[in-house]
Amino acid sequence: MKRPIFFTMSKIFTLALLVAATSAAAQVTPYGWRGPTRNGVYPESGLLKQWPTEGPELLWESLDAGKGYSSPVVVDDRLYITGMNEDGTQEIFSAYTLDGKKVYSVEYSKPWDKTYPETRTTPAVVDGKAYVISGSGEIVCLNTSDGSVVWRVDGGTTYTRKTGKWGTSECPLVFDNKVIFTPSGDSTTMVALDKETGKELWKTKAWGDIGAYVSPMLVEYKGRRQIIGSTAVHIFGVNPDDGAIEWEFSAWDVDDGWESIAPNTPLFKDGQVFFSHGYNIFGYMLQLSEDMKSVTLKWKNETIDTHHGGYVEIDGVIYGSNHINNGQGTWCAVDWNTGETLYDHNWENKGKGSIIAADGMLYCYNERSGAVALVKPTREAFEVVSQFKITKGEGPHWAHPVIVNGVLYIRHGSALMAYKVK
Repeated sequence: MKRPIFFTMSKIFTLALLVAATSAAAQVTPYGWRGPTRNGVYPESGLLKQWPTEGPELLWESLDAGKGYSSPVVVDDRLYITGMNEDGTQEIFSAYTLDGKKVYSVEYSKPWDKTYPETRTTPAVVDGKAYVISGSGEIVCLNTSDGSVVWRVDGGTTYTRKTGKWGTSECPLVFDNKVIFTPSGDSTTMVALDKETGKELWKTKAWGDIGAYVSPMLVEYKGRRQIIGSTAVHIFGVNPDDGAIEWEFSAWDVDDGWESIAPNTPLFKDGQVFFSHGYNIFGYMLQLSEDMKSVTLKWKNETIDTHHGGYVEIDGVIYGSNHINNGQGTWCAVDWNTGETLYDHNWENKGKGSIIAADGMLYCYNERSGAVALVKPTREAFEVVSQFKITKGEGPHWAHPVIVNGVLYIRHGSALMAYKVK
């Protein structure tokens, strides 16, 4: 028997925001990497504007998610997350109830076999199927009902991927009938697979580039759609219908003797594309032409230099953390239109980290200390309203937070926590 559905005005408002967000994302599923439009902004309302001293209420915790840096995905009455099995030989896909009880856990592919092998792919969930991309470059489709494999494609071998030091770190983009993967290398740059069968639909030209660690995005501008992706050398736009690369930009800074490292999904707004990738690559704003066939550089900012924690845009301001070195950074704000630095703040002994936003507030997760802060977005200062610390789990605090239905989900290694923030 189906449960009756009751809507409050708050839920109706949230649903309206979700519909608007998914429309803006050109009908990409809302269930995947960094929220409905991959921009780190979650369509929630009625959230707490201040937390108790000890932090928001812990609803449940689980210590068996398996080591990983990926984020959970909540669909209906299930939570899905990827990790590693106990001996680290396989990546696993797990389902939980919304009160933290594990429903199943299945192995699906080999992880990256060198530095930082922990699982990175946040699943994309569409119509009862989950899509993941392993550290070894395998694209896998699973049934969410029981975790059984529907199809798999060894993308690393098939498309002779060319990776940097950390293998493949990509969350699949799923839209229409397509699953997008970016192997880079000498055979192709990006491919589209049929989401029902895994059959190749198209592939782009190849630059021979080393791959990045960027999860691509689908955007819409002037009535046209485009996939925006990145390699270690190029950021580019792809026609989603035939795989033609319609523009590319490669005039970013690279330190001598160090390959370009690109880990962050760009931001898109009003035909403008912002990206920043750490390691003194800095931050760039590109302007798309009206036909989406070319870009021009609008501004460059040398303060924001986000490592891999992402960034968000609220009311014309970009918020994110800045990379000083692999262990240190600051938190900064940059004007979307001009590229002016608004502030550059040292929080928790120069700990950088990941950032999301919801209901007009920033949620910042410090990768060094494990502090989680509720921050008021202003143009003047990094204004922490409340904060608490994550004490369970292991390794760096690299997983991006998630907020769904008034619950804040934090993953730290094999630990997964759910906090009531509404």
